[in-house]
Amino acid sequence: MTAKKNLGIVGARGHTGAELIRLVAGHSQLALAFVSSRELDGQRVSDHVGWFSGDLRYENLDAGAVAAKGADAVVLALPNGKASGYVQALDSVAADTVIVDLSADHRFDDRWYYGLPELTRGQYRGQRRIANPGCYATAMQLAIAPLAGCLAGPPQCFGVSGYSGAGTTPSDKNDIAKLRDNLMPYALVDHLHEREVSRQLGLPVEFIPHVAPHFRGITMTVNLWLQEPMTREAIRGRYVERYADEPLVAVVDDAPWVSRIAGRHGVEIGGFAVAPGGRRVVIVATLDNLLKGAATQAMQNLNLALGFDEFAGIPLQHEGEAAA
Repeated sequence: MTAKKNLGIVGARGHTGAELIRLVAGHSQLALAFVSSRELDGQRVSDHVGWFSGDLRYENLDAGAVAAKGADAVVLALPNGKASGYVQALDSVAADTVIVDLSADHRFDDRWYYGLPELTRGQYRGQRRIANPGCYATAMQLAIAPLAGCLAGPPQCFGVSGYSGAGTTPSDKNDIAKLRDNLMPYALVDHLHEREVSRQLGLPVEFIPHVAPHFRGITMTVNLWLQEPMTREAIRGRYVERYADEPLVAVVDDAPWVSRIAGRHGVEIGGFAVAPGGRRVVIVATLDNLLKGAATQAMQNLNLALGFDEFAGIPLQHEGEAAA
């Protein structure tokens, strides 16, 4: 058995940090070396995160202090634009440390491995610097990829996220009073995840994001125009074949519901509605933005980089049941 590894989390106060702590607590080969949060400095982790036991406390660690900890891996769960100082410190002191950056800071950097394992696993060559994909971007790519070579134009993606995707810093997008009985559109052109997906798939993608009153989960409805007519059975068959060996991707018949994916670690893809003429298809993907959209995917990437089974520590009991 591979020796147990130590992991540190920077930015552990947020929703994703809490989910990652829970995953680490259930991982037999990982131990938390430290959790850094300025706001929670000195408080017990167990007072904030369920399923966690022990006396580990949050610390307020700067970049140098994080590097000095000497952890085998560090997850940066920070807002966009905040990762560089920590990366520089780790590069100079602990270059062998695995870094998984949950922000967008390195998703466009060719020196970093872009870690959406279901699509990029074959590109992993032992890189120690890993960019975790965005939550919307994960849903879009998994929904589009099996048909990417058949498209006649840009995919049009209508995304709706729960307000946990807006983080814990107060804003209109996580203000429950403003979201009540509401659907809030934002960043209607040139969204960061639109650029991310376009870059990764090598084709232009159009994305229109919205935030809804539910706490967690993403619904991604994707409109695709095909070069040649295809039947629903042929289209669905492409998805079944592409994801047959992926325990975190379930291909379902009907359009999936976001309420059924909340708290689960995978993705459901379904619908496959084909318009008359066979050249337009609408596909729906759902995932939990805090899990497969962030923490679960980070755990997949950590497992790959540290030599563990990719799905170690990830509950799979719900995933795969609906797969064809």
